[in-house]
Parts: sequence; structure tokens; C-alpha cells
Amino acid sequence: MLSLFRKKKHTWEPDRLPRHIAIIMDGNGRWAAKRALPRTAGHAAGAETFRRIATYCKDIGIEYLTIYAFSTENWKRPDGEVSKIMELLEKYLHEAIAKMERDKVKMKFLGDTTLLSPGLRALIAETQELSDKFDGVQVNICLNYGSRDEIMRAAEHYAEDMIAGRLSADKLTEEIFSNYMFSAGIPDPDMIIRPSGEVRLSNFLLWQSAYAELYFTDVLWPDFNERELDRAIISFQERDRRYGGIKK
Repeated sequence: MLSLFRKKKHTWEPDRLPRHIAIIMDGNGRWAAKRALPRTAGHAAGAETFRRIATYCKDIGIEYLTIYAFSTENWKRPDGEVSKIMELLEKYLHEAIAKMERDKVKMKFLGDTTLLSPGLRALIAETQELSDKFDGVQVNICLNYGSRDEIMRAAEHYAEDMIAGRLSADKLTEEIFSNYMFSAGIPDPDMIIRPSGEVRLSNFLLWQSAYAELYFTDVLWPDFNERELDRAIISFQERDRRYGGIKK
């Protein structure tokens, strides 16, 4: 009889999963404030949520997961908060390296890593090198990333190649320009999820999100769980993706 009162489990069609999900991990500070905790506690809780969601994506067959870990604007935050975020990232990478052979997770970092500490840069390089041999889910971590910065860098690098005579302006295509992005070789996201109640992209994957389905929820990131991701996937599967065409 108790089963009659259980909430119906949210289900989705396994053959229509988004290939690439991107997530803006937002709401850590507000989650902590609601509990009278320091903001750093919110980031710690958010890091645990990331671990669970990344594992769930791997288990259900998502090919690419991109997360917005630290933006180019996040340096404006208090030094203690920035240090905690970097500390959590370093801890996660050590754990990922230890489990990489078992989990077969491929990791890539998108963004300008030159401003990070030498130790963290070395850890990032080691993580990417070790994961290159795996072909499981690819987790892309956007670190010191801003989409406008990414587009500007791509334009600069293309101009350098054009000046050097390797390319010409009349040969420029969207595909060629995409190869100059941090995300070169990665398919565009099918869906972008933003928890916390904010309804904007905040300089995240602006070029790549041209036809991404956007999903917003009031749930704060530390409270985001597998069931919330199920809801997002169901919403994605209910949409008619026409890419500028008309409904058949």
C-alpha cells in the first residue's frame, strides 16, 4: 500500500538523451547563507554535488559534461573564497587521478590557466595527460573562463594565422573559427542547465550555445541531485529542436 503514495519516478527515453550537457553551478553562497554557514561551506557542498552529478552522467550514458567552475569575473570575490575554490579543485583533481583508471573519465580544462598557481597548473596538465587514453564520458571544467574572452582570443589567433599567410579572410567559416575556441573538437552543448533561480548565461559558452536548450530551476546547486537532472532531461526530450527550420 505504501507504494501507492510514493511519488512517480521521473523517467526519460534512453535513446534520446542529450549528448552534451553544460551546467552553471550557481547558488553555493546562498545555500550557505540560508544555513548561517560561511560561503566556503557552500562551495564544499557544491563540489560534492558535482561529483554525484558527474558520476550519474557517466552511468546513464551522457558523452560530455561541461561545468562552469570559475569565471574570469570570479577573481573579484574575497581572497579567502577564491582560495577555497582552488583548494577544492585541487582536492578533486587528486581524487580524479587516483580513480581515473577505474572510472575511465576523460577531463579537459577550458579557459586561461596561466593565472593559476604553478602547482595547480601542473596538476591540470597531469590530469589531462593521464585521461587522454580514456574514451568514457568527457568532463570539461571551465576554469578562469569567460566566453567573451574566449571569442576575443579566437579572433586574435585567427588574425595571427592570417597575417602569417596560413589562412585568408575569405576562407573563414564557422567551423574553422570554432577550431580556435577553447572547446575545439567538442560538440556544442545540447542543453545548458542553470540552477539557483537566475535566468541568464553569465558569459558562459555564448558561441557554443546558439542552439542549446536552456533549462532554469530555482533549486540551489548544492541541492541539485539526480532527480533534478532527470527533470531537466525530460524537459529537453519534450522540446522540438528545429534549428531554424519548421516542424515536420
